[in-house]
Amino acid sequence: MTASPSHHLSARSQPLLAAMLAVAVTGMAGWYVFSGGLSDRLVHHDAPPPADVRFTVNVNLAPPAELAQLPGLGPATAARIVAHREQQGPFASHEDLLAVHGIGPVTLERLRPYLRPIDPLAEAP
Repeated sequence: MTASPSHHLSARSQPLLAAMLAVAVTGMAGWYVFSGGLSDRLVHHDAPPPADVRFTVNVNLAPPAELAQLPGLGPATAARIVAHREQQGPFASHEDLLAVHGIGPVTLERLRPYLRPIDPLAEAP
């Protein structure tokens, strides 16, 4: 008969393994706390922090798809801006956007941070 192999740790190895596990768990907990896990400073890979970058557009050059990304504008209003620009010529100021159907004073104020300054000399035909 063959003796069956023992799958248990020897009595001398068990305290050593327990100490190694305690050190490993303490190290992982320390890393978690030190990395900001308790103060919610860890970066979640599926939800990165929002970027602080704001894009701007030139209303005299932007295509409808780019204009439609502005807050409060959709594809229809963006298309009306481009149609107005093609029919009436380039906008001389941001206030000229008020002539476009669907853009009122409130919408214009919401758009202002996203609009590049208009340089009439650079955009003249």
